[in-house]
Amino acid sequence: MRMEGRKKGAARKENNSGIWKEEDLSGMELASLPTHPSINLACITKLNLSCNNLQNLPESVTARLVNLVELDLHSNQLKTLPNSIGCLSKLKRFDASGNSLGSLPITIQNCGSLEELLINFNQLTQLPDTIGLGLTKLRLLSIHSNKLTFLPSTTHKLSSLRSLDAHLNTLLTLPKDLHLLPFLHSVDISQNFHHLNSLPDSIGLLPSLSHLNISYNGITTLPDSLACATGLRSLKADGNPLVSPPLDVVANGVDAAREYLIGRMNGVAVKGRRRKGWIWRMARCGMVEGRIVKKEDDDQYEEVSREYHSVDGFGTPGRRYMEALSSPLKAFSRQWSTPATAKPAWK
Repeated sequence: MRMEGRKKGAARKENNSGIWKEEDLSGMELASLPTHPSINLACITKLNLSCNNLQNLPESVTARLVNLVELDLHSNQLKTLPNSIGCLSKLKRFDASGNSLGSLPITIQNCGSLEELLINFNQLTQLPDTIGLGLTKLRLLSIHSNKLTFLPSTTHKLSSLRSLDAHLNTLLTLPKDLHLLPFLHSVDISQNFHHLNSLPDSIGLLPSLSHLNISYNGITTLPDSLACATGLRSLKADGNPLVSPPLDVVANGVDAAREYLIGRMNGVAVKGRRRKGWIWRMARCGMVEGRIVKKEDDDQYEEVSREYHSVDGFGTPGRRYMEALSSPLKAFSRQWSTPATAKPAWK
């Protein structure tokens, strides 16, 4: 396509040497990527091709955009992305929202400078499972309005991630290692409807979590670990069949929900019966070695007669207690805390 046909408003920015640095070709009804002898693709740093009719990007052209920092492809008709997208090692912001992408090329993990990835309103059913291995600088992952059922197992490797938006998908669960993301402060997994009916314990152990939106899912119980999310400022849970805590408790704010969860962990009565206490749980999972003793005057209360292993004359906690200290998630893991031959420690 000839460059003479550029619409008014398409902007070209050049540096003092006259080298083409930025190009805005949005809204020009382009069906293919413009090529012209005067265009030095290696000099482009920002390229806006949004709101066109592009159906593909040539491998050879994409591979030559080696200095590209921002690429905007939203609102086109793309069904695939070229594998040469992995050649864009300087790319920091990539927006391919509003297309018909069913998947992303595995080579996207080679875009090691990427900080913002927006792939909203597509047909994605999965993300590359190795995506977390290379995108260690990614701060924003926005993948809402797709058909994702799972997030990659390497999500916890996105060590710089601040914001995760995965609402309006068909997520069945979340990764169990989310607590390994030290900077993740905003999580939106709303409107996955009946597909998402539980949350992993790791969600409450995110050290920087401040905003959590789980609205319009099938969640009935919030994990105890949310009581540990002391930095949580916003919790949206409307549209869920919540039972514990009840929706009216959550509607009273984060502090009310946290107080309920703390009470639930510490054995406060719920609907007329007393739950197993926190110390009781620790004993059952081996964090405190000992035996369970019932009080004669209260058959609903249990306490722990604590015992310790002795090493060279010193009293030391049990091995499992030390393991739990090294991995807080274990303290909330029912699978870890319940022996295979024993009855569940709590319901």
